[in-house]
Amino acid sequence: MAGGGNFIHRVISYVANELIVNGLSNSASFQRFAVRTSKRMEDLSKMAQQKRQEIADQVKDVSKNFESFKDR
Repeated sequence: MAGGGNFIHRVISYVANELIVNGLSNSASFQRFAVRTSKRMEDLSKMAQQKRQEIADQVKDVSKNFESFKDR
C-alpha cells in the first residue's frame, strides 16, 4: 500500500511543480524580480572580488613593510 501512496505523492508533486513553474514563468513581475536578483548577485560578486583584491594588496604591502622593518 505504501508504494501506491508514494506514486500518488509523486504525481501530485509533479503537477504542483508544473503549475508553479508555468505560473511563475508567465508572470511579468516574477521575471522582473528574477532579473533584478540576478543583476544584484552579479554586482555583489564583483564587489566581493574587488574587496578580495584590495585585501590581498594590503596584506602584500604589510608583508613588505614588515620585511623591511625586520631587516633594519
